[in-house]
Amino acid sequence: MHAYHTYEIRPRQDKRGVDLICDVLPARRLWYFDPNAVDHAISYARSRSRKHSAVIRVYDEAGNVIETHEHEGAQGTRPFSSRIA
Repeated sequence: MHAYHTYEIRPRQDKRGVDLICDVLPARRLWYFDPNAVDHAISYARSRSRKHSAVIRVYDEAGNVIETHEHEGAQGTRPFSSRIA
């Protein structure tokens, strides 16, 4: 069984972009505030997890998962797959 890195992309409470949250990030949280903040956070999480199995979940303001991306690590054979709720 693989240990997954779990990334969460959540809207900020101050309505100024999104936070990318994960235990494996150097600061545990990164702030994205540009018009493509969610896309940039997903891209960063994908690049950080190329060698590791990962799940990236995008949440809406109510705390519901609206998008999920999964990836098996470098030893796996599956590239990222996406599901939109």
